[in-house]
Amino acid sequence: MTRAPWQQLPPGPAAGGQRGDQAAASGPGQAPAGPDGRGGPCGPPPPGLRRRRGPRRKVLLAGAALVLAAAAAWALLASRLLVVRSVEVTGNHLVSRAAVIRAARIVPGTPLIRVNLSAVAHRVEGIAQVRTATVSRSWPSTIVIAIRERTPALAVAQDGRYALIDGSGVVVRWARHPPPGMPVLRQPLPPDGIAGLRGSPAISAAVTVLGELPPRVRRSVRAVSAPSPMAVTLHERGVTIVWGGTRRAAAKARELALLMRTGAAYYDVSDPSTAVTRP
Repeated sequence: MTRAPWQQLPPGPAAGGQRGDQAAASGPGQAPAGPDGRGGPCGPPPPGLRRRRGPRRKVLLAGAALVLAAAAAWALLASRLLVVRSVEVTGNHLVSRAAVIRAARIVPGTPLIRVNLSAVAHRVEGIAQVRTATVSRSWPSTIVIAIRERTPALAVAQDGRYALIDGSGVVVRWARHPPPGMPVLRQPLPPDGIAGLRGSPAISAAVTVLGELPPRVRRSVRAVSAPSPMAVTLHERGVTIVWGGTRRAAAKARELALLMRTGAAYYDVSDPSTAVTRP
């Protein structure tokens, strides 16, 4: 039977029939398959594929971390990039930089990470004038040694010279004459001489008392005696001040200021509640 031209089906649906078949093959409720057959372009990958990718990614990340760790270890321990090229010394006035570096014994070219900071500090603190030393790394190539020097506070006469000692009884340096304003220790030395003053509690107490005095009194003190930590005595020109121990310093200073108005030659403020004077 011959159809009329207007009864023939248009070619559009037939040309798109293949795409329609593919959509139908996806089944109801499913996204159309992509060109690779793994789902639509915006759809998630199949669960099996996700499971396969997870372990592989973890292995790659772990491998990258190991490579980075190995590179860092090589740079710190074996590379010539992060090695000691210079040593910086700060806080030194009495001690020369060369003396500190000699005592530190740091070998140039040593990897910074291998430098034993505490051992270097201990060696530097072996210098008599150094009270404390702090050692640190300054990347990429410098060791910094910050020192705190001892401060002389008393002059001790021996063999025609004066040993200038700090509050620990350590000889900081020697001088022909006491520096201006520095009191002289006026008492017999221990049997072993100057060395016996090191670590003396009496010397420590004497230096502490000097630091607690009112500035006007401190400037006039010419000598100090301290046979024991509780028996510190200050000597001015024609005036003796029995201070006692280091406790109640503020009360002693107030009482001394009142008593010195009398113009006496002897003051005992070792017990500020019962202070006495003598002409």
